[in-house]
Amino acid sequence: MSDKNRYERGLERVSANHAALTPCDFMARAAAIYPARTAVVHGALRRSYGETYARCRRLASALAGRGIGIGDTVSIIAPNVPAMLEAHFGVPMAGAVLNALNTRLDPASIAGMLAHARSRVLIADSALAGVVEEALSGLDRCPHVVAIEDDEAEGGGTGTGSGFADEDYEALLATGAPDFDWPWPEDEWRAISLNYTSGTTGQPKGVVYHHRGAYLNALSNVLMNGMTRDAVYLWTLPMFHCNGWTHTWAVTAAAGTHVCLRRPEPAEVFRLIAEEGVTHMAGAPVVLGMLINAPESEKRRFDHVVEVATGGAAPPAPVIAAMEAMGFNVTHLYGLTEVYGPALVAAPQEDWPELPLADRAALMARQGVRHQAIRGAMVADPETLAPVPADGATTGEIMLRGNTVMKGYLEDADATAEAFRGGWFHSGDLAVTHPDGYIQITDRAKDIIISGGENISSIEVENALYGHEAVLEAAVVARPDERWGETPCAFVALKPGAGATTEEALVEHCRAHLARFKVPRTFVFGDLPKTATGKIMKYELRERARVLSEDADEGYEREARKAG
Repeated sequence: MSDKNRYERGLERVSANHAALTPCDFMARAAAIYPARTAVVHGALRRSYGETYARCRRLASALAGRGIGIGDTVSIIAPNVPAMLEAHFGVPMAGAVLNALNTRLDPASIAGMLAHARSRVLIADSALAGVVEEALSGLDRCPHVVAIEDDEAEGGGTGTGSGFADEDYEALLATGAPDFDWPWPEDEWRAISLNYTSGTTGQPKGVVYHHRGAYLNALSNVLMNGMTRDAVYLWTLPMFHCNGWTHTWAVTAAAGTHVCLRRPEPAEVFRLIAEEGVTHMAGAPVVLGMLINAPESEKRRFDHVVEVATGGAAPPAPVIAAMEAMGFNVTHLYGLTEVYGPALVAAPQEDWPELPLADRAALMARQGVRHQAIRGAMVADPETLAPVPADGATTGEIMLRGNTVMKGYLEDADATAEAFRGGWFHSGDLAVTHPDGYIQITDRAKDIIISGGENISSIEVENALYGHEAVLEAAVVARPDERWGETPCAFVALKPGAGATTEEALVEHCRAHLARFKVPRTFVFGDLPKTATGKIMKYELRERARVLSEDADEGYEREARKAG
């Protein structure tokens, strides 16, 4: 009689045959094997992997020396500077949880996130001193503030952070040990980072990542993007976006070079590609448009192909053609904060390069198939969880499951349970499955506007508009935009007698209550269409917004023809 347990008996999990997965080890490995290889480029600064690992260990040691450890949150708000990259390793090496904050947020949002995260330390770029000071003024208990002084900032490292910070970042590192023996996580399920995302209610949710998911998503990025040790990655994607779509860890896993960039200005992007030999980059469609529409005087020729990963709105055929003509190869990805960034990829088939551009663009525009670390991806009925037929026509909801799905929402059990209903993560995005298995979004169930890669909750913007004394009703939808992908379009009904209220007045009001990128760029005044039950028909407003964009494009073309 066979013994079905013979592959278990006496074959225990011990330190010799098992170790928890953690992306922190990517830095340790790269430093051990390639200590002299350039890890970081930032302006004139060059640091090797040996130097960078020592700085990460100093940060971990300094934090541990201040009592920061398991369960503690360390927040950071900074552009793509070396300290931001170091925090992605140094903070979890101390056992703590990294919370990277969006640099474009308003003070009230930052304060709310710091309070919800219970941040014990806030590392902040001194260029953001004003917004940070205002955010901290709204907290009952402030974290220990550490200022980053960056020579590449406008005006250079001028010490402007001294007024709002308790300590300088370099001074903090000086208190740490470069050979700090950081504790390996006993459990790979331990939280590694906390990222905030806007939901349909307009209230940000705290998405918790674990070491295992970060490790596996990073390796999937290495494979998807074809990264090797010769990879030179330009940081045009903010590191605060899902930890840079986990590229912070992925590029390090490949022992590639991180080229930091405070802001993606076209001339500097082209210069770095040409002079630093950049091979990879990522970003929202706005980054692609920025490069395409840059003045010829800012563009540089280079003798190699740059792999570009983009998410959000699908790149249209003219964008793909223009990028390819400049030496870029574009790959379309799909994901959400809840799945560590990328989850699906429009993986090219062998015959795609031979297809006409229009046909190829249509295939590339699809959200694609699951990457290596996602166990399952399907389009299904959200109630029955029955997969829709692969006919390219039947609509369902994109659902995902696997190692790179979040632990859940911090201190929000109800929202977590709803998101994981039926054993799948419900994305809220409506899509179809094509006969070849590729998934394509048809609509967005959540009222989220994706502008320049940033998520904007329509309800948050609507609430701000309702705060104006003249507004009777307001509805905000996405308006297609060639540069930003989408921008907020506000449909507003004014109260009787408030007809003199202008668009400028509403813009000023919104700017006082929202981050600037959330302020509507278009206002349409008049009655709002409603259903028989009194609900605003947003689908009709979306169509109106689409027509507005088309009319604007046609008007531009007419003027261009006249000018010609």
